[in-house]
Amino acid sequence: MIADDVLAKVVAQVDAVGLGEATVTALRQAWPDIHFTWCSEDDIPGRLMPVAVGAGYGVYLVGGAEHCVAFTDHLEAATGLVLASESED
Repeated sequence: MIADDVLAKVVAQVDAVGLGEATVTALRQAWPDIHFTWCSEDDIPGRLMPVAVGAGYGVYLVGGAEHCVAFTDHLEAATGLVLASESED
């Protein structure tokens, strides 16, 4: 489960320093129980809506129910966050 306040803190931190490898590393250190993935929005299925939007990126939830990783739209089921950079097209 990922709490609303944790999601807000993650977005605030990424907005403050920008999205990059160093930021993802810092997020992993700050919240070791949450899995963080950084990718391009092109890697996200078009039918999904981000749970949060920051400056140049969207945040998506992933869960690991039944031992399979999958996108979810429920914070209660989430075990990780995907930070997807917007395309520059």
